[in-house]
Amino acid sequence: MTLHVHRYGEGPRLALAVHGITATSRAWGEVAAALPREWTLVAPDLRGRGHSRDLPASTGLHSHVDDLTGLAEQLVAEAGGPISLVGHSMGAFVAVHLAHARPDLFTRVVLVDGGVALPVPEGADPDEVLAATLGPALERLSRSYANADDYLEVFRHHPAFAGLWNPAIEGYVRYDTVEVDGRIRSRAQEESVRADGRDLLVSGSSFEPEVRATALPVRILAAPYGMFGEAPGLLPAAGLAAYDDADHVEVETVPGANHYTILFEPAAAARVAAAIQG
Repeated sequence: MTLHVHRYGEGPRLALAVHGITATSRAWGEVAAALPREWTLVAPDLRGRGHSRDLPASTGLHSHVDDLTGLAEQLVAEAGGPISLVGHSMGAFVAVHLAHARPDLFTRVVLVDGGVALPVPEGADPDEVLAATLGPALERLSRSYANADDYLEVFRHHPAFAGLWNPAIEGYVRYDTVEVDGRIRSRAQEESVRADGRDLLVSGSSFEPEVRATALPVRILAAPYGMFGEAPGLLPAAGLAAYDDADHVEVETVPGANHYTILFEPAAAARVAAAIQG
């Protein structure tokens, strides 16, 4: 099984970038543009997303860990040594598991508004929590659209993108479109999204121990605004504060960013690029 992979840049220093739950490799364009010329950002489409949408559906986050391990090994061989690892949103949770399983492959881990366990009320149904959290995104995946411009309008009117629209966002959205039976749909497969989202919620107790156990430097970049562009941010304050006593973990808040613009707003993307470089 082969993931579709997009490479940004041609430099000898490599970073592996893991996108979010309904995203694709094209989420990383603005971050890649902020990296110096000696860097290459390697961004796969995870199974069930982008041009990897027709691969077998994900059964949870460890499906991606298994897929990415082989890719990371190839990149380490190409680079002649360990590489940087960065993940956004769900990709950050995947990055935690990947770095825990194979720390020999990486020099550092950057967790962009993810990788810190999300609160799940005691006794709550994870599927109901997932629906409450990802409701609009899941609804978008279930719909079809007359054309790509109609799909683009969904994002133009999303509150997280209010006041910010640029070619990186438009390219990202257009890349996510696929024609099915004469209509336009998102490339993200709902089955994979639901499996990954549920696993992310029910396995929350594993993330902090894995981050604490690694000898790699870890940078957590938190957005102060959430998935709809409003405070509070997605990552719980208590979860971030838990690392105050961990010398290898640095927590940084990216001013003005929300869960999405932390990758797409140029100044925020530059902060992510700086963390990748170490």
